[in-house]
Amino acid sequence: MSLVLIPTPLQDELPLETFALNLLRENCLKDTILLLVEEHKVARQRWLRWGLPRECIEKFVLFNEHTQKETMPEVLKKLKAGIDVYLMSDCGLPAFCDPGQVLVDACHKQNIKVTSTPFPNSIALSISLSGFSHKTFVFSGFVPVKEPERSLWMKKELNRPETLVWMETPYRLKKLLDEVAVTQVKREVFLALDLGSSSEQLLRGRPDQIASLIEDKEKREFVLIIGPAASP
Repeated sequence: MSLVLIPTPLQDELPLETFALNLLRENCLKDTILLLVEEHKVARQRWLRWGLPRECIEKFVLFNEHTQKETMPEVLKKLKAGIDVYLMSDCGLPAFCDPGQVLVDACHKQNIKVTSTPFPNSIALSISLSGFSHKTFVFSGFVPVKEPERSLWMKKELNRPETLVWMETPYRLKKLLDEVAVTQVKREVFLALDLGSSSEQLLRGRPDQIASLIEDKEKREFVLIIGPAASP
């Protein structure tokens, strides 16, 4: 069971990414698949333009700002029952500044796997996959290497209330996680490892929990998302 984000082209005349197209073509008619779309008319037009099976249109379930509250309990129930759910917005990346964010968040809280078909921007994809609220977020860039600048930078950044995006080189992965854990910041973090590859791993939880899952010499491409500060 998993929630799969399926990014779609921004322009109607562009084709759907090949991996996503093949995934939908091969699986959309299965009883173990649920298709969530933002608007039925737009989704239907694009679906047919991409040459996907017409019969699958009958399986579309609307998931948008008007339907999410009533639809989400049933979607989560199906996921727990072993159904794979494919989430598509009208265009672009699902769960990035759209209602899909609350579904991704709920999946993480209930230990339901979340993944995505290929998307070229690792930052936006990591934010979407995190499920964190990101009405405002800060791309903090790469963490400074040397002390005391590094510690001072972290302290300053962690005082920001927004969702934060941090970058680091692979060989400092464990070091960074341990440093965040030591701060005892009361915010969840999301670690996106090897996005889009066979070794992809997505971890969300307290900083100390995530740090404990990473080996000392582990070297993997990653993006670290610091969740927003809790409201006072």
